[in-house]
Amino acid sequence: MNARAEENSTEELAKKLANPVSSLISVPVQNTYTCCTGANNSSRFTTNIQPVIPFSLNADWNLIVRTIVPIIHQSSPAPDIGAKFGLGDTVQSFFLSPVKESDGIIWGAGPAFLWPTATNAMLGNQKWGAGPTVVVLKQMHGWTMGVLANHIWSFAGESDRQNVSATLIQPFISYTFPNTVGLSLNSEMTYDWTNEQWTIPVDLGISKVFTFGKQHVSLGVTGQYYARKPDNGPDWGARFTATFLLPK
Repeated sequence: MNARAEENSTEELAKKLANPVSSLISVPVQNTYTCCTGANNSSRFTTNIQPVIPFSLNADWNLIVRTIVPIIHQSSPAPDIGAKFGLGDTVQSFFLSPVKESDGIIWGAGPAFLWPTATNAMLGNQKWGAGPTVVVLKQMHGWTMGVLANHIWSFAGESDRQNVSATLIQPFISYTFPNTVGLSLNSEMTYDWTNEQWTIPVDLGISKVFTFGKQHVSLGVTGQYYARKPDNGPDWGARFTATFLLPK
């Protein structure tokens, strides 16, 4: 592959990476530090391992499986509560998405599941959950803009734990330059219907696709400001993401 063809290939990978339901196998490893919560102004460090794997069902439809497995270190939130380390709850989404765009619109929809994989009660809900998820976006001239949303209700689990009824709304907009540098603005806003509370972080990030040997990796950094949060929620956060790209 000549230098220009290689550049075009990398540009195409960067464009696909901005699309949550593209036909690209990717493995983001997302490291997020948040501060400061509770009486101790405690911090939390979360590593989300979140592979995105597309399956071709036929000439018209793809199935994209998106899994988020968190590994969490939570420092002591109060004087009488110690620090915890372990797995959090896993969220797995299945998007049925048409292969071809319709008027430039890309979309996917399906079910989302909450798996109670947390190794400690402080790191998860101890509930099984499920609900619908959908993503709609448009890409044009380097821009990607859209929204991803889901709602999860709990249906089983520990009876002494609070039921889960939570909505995630994630609007996003990004611009990818020809040299694969990307600028992004999004918010992973959630509404907890059980406690009637919003959590609204605003994320501003920059990323770039690099090639190490034959392996393409997108490296990015993001700053987070919490515009709205529960009383015990964090004030700010910082994120570093390494996404391994595995073109089919």
